[in-house]
Amino acid sequence: MALMITDECINCDVCEPECPNDAISAGEEIYVIDPNKCTECVGHFEVPQCQKVCPVDCIPFNPDVVETQEQLQEKYRSLMALKAI
Repeated sequence: MALMITDECINCDVCEPECPNDAISAGEEIYVIDPNKCTECVGHFEVPQCQKVCPVDCIPFNPDVVETQEQLQEKYRSLMALKAI
């Protein structure tokens, strides 16, 4: 699953710089996570870094974007290939 940010977000700005895939950006009211870029930090870290640093615990798994470990790993490889270009 990709992650998502709930409306409990306090816009503290600690999650955005922690994302190795640049999947987190400022939305209109709160930060948002692009599910096409979110790999739950697979390929980079053992645990999602945004969840690790969030002071209000507002970054759950997105039930609308269910992915297997293999799919997350493949997404990671694709994103890294794009960065190499």
